[in-house]
Amino acid sequence: MNRRKACLNGSFANNNFTAMRRVALAALLVVSSTALAGCVQSVASRIDERTFRIEGPEVPGGSDVPNQRTAAKLCPRGYRVLDESRYKRDFQSALATFWTVRCL
Repeated sequence: MNRRKACLNGSFANNNFTAMRRVALAALLVVSSTALAGCVQSVASRIDERTFRIEGPEVPGGSDVPNQRTAAKLCPRGYRVLDESRYKRDFQSALATFWTVRCL
């Protein structure tokens, strides 16, 4: 009987709507944090057996930290930077760094 009254008053429907809103907000936060995390990772491609080319993301100030993390994952026993270059796509964008590394 109480449930029937709650449905008539609309409070049961409001509780479901509020729960759906919370779930949607949580999903939005997860998707946005995943998208932002993907923006600051560098991408590596293999040149030969122990040599990789790492393309860093556009980071204000041209930080090398994303490249260092990727190089450390690719070469757990150490690496040597063979070539480093910085690139700016247009005058308003941040610097992107490119490394060529060889695993030790």
